[in-house]
Amino acid sequence: MPTPLPRPLAELPIRRLVLGDLVACADLCEDRGWPRDEHRWGLLLAAGTGYGIDDPGGKGLMAACVVTSYGPRLAAIGMLLVAERYARQGVARRLMRHSIDGAGDTPLSLYATAAGQPLYEQLGFAAVGRAQRVTGFFRPTGDGASAAVVRPATTVRPATAEDLQALVRLDSDVFGTDRTHVLARLPAYADHIRVAEDGGKLVGYAATWPSARTHVVGPLIAPDTATAQALVASLAEATDLPLRADIDARHEELLSWLKECGLQAGSVTTVMTYGTPDLPGDWTRRYAPLTVATG
Repeated sequence: MPTPLPRPLAELPIRRLVLGDLVACADLCEDRGWPRDEHRWGLLLAAGTGYGIDDPGGKGLMAACVVTSYGPRLAAIGMLLVAERYARQGVARRLMRHSIDGAGDTPLSLYATAAGQPLYEQLGFAAVGRAQRVTGFFRPTGDGASAAVVRPATTVRPATAEDLQALVRLDSDVFGTDRTHVLARLPAYADHIRVAEDGGKLVGYAATWPSARTHVVGPLIAPDTATAQALVASLAEATDLPLRADIDARHEELLSWLKECGLQAGSVTTVMTYGTPDLPGDWTRRYAPLTVATG
């Protein structure tokens, strides 16, 4: 049974979270059965704006979420969590309402679980797409079915510091707005980054970062499915851990290929927006987000 709120919800202050709240945020994840993901929380609290409600009983956080701003065209809401003992008492709604109000006229996006989607719909969010999670050890079949066939001029290699400027330009074009403040942290956040070049021009990139004994593939940006496959295959060669990715469900060819290579379909999340009919940018080249918490 939920624990009754210690005082009226409107009297519980919402405050900005800081890096010092990282462990409390991870504890909140663990409370809800999610991976602690302290590594991801470090990025979110550094690149975004965290909001939280303290548990008046001194047991860490009652609730938390993060808003990552990408300028006037978009902000992403993620990691909305309420401690199990305070669930279903309006806490999530209050924190979401605070985040929406704080964004002003800026359009919002989020990835919704089946449990959270009804609340977001009530608050005015609309479904604009889906993301399919796949997880497992990457094992090319060796019969040619899982081979990535790229253009002869396309090469995939490890990224270097000199690639960052071109990578940011490509990402801004595909994502539809500038997220330099997030991507500048990618070299420290990711374990591996690969770039794809066609005729010497950077046309795609992908990264893996650690989470709960897996390597998460994201972002994944490519001009076509074959290049996306080549980027994933290169990243897979660099790790002994299983891979995890949240792939835009419209990229059916890539999803089929990943399943051929040993990854299993998992949960589906719904991509939702508020204040805009769709996400900016070019979805045909955007295969996976950095993380569902940031878009």
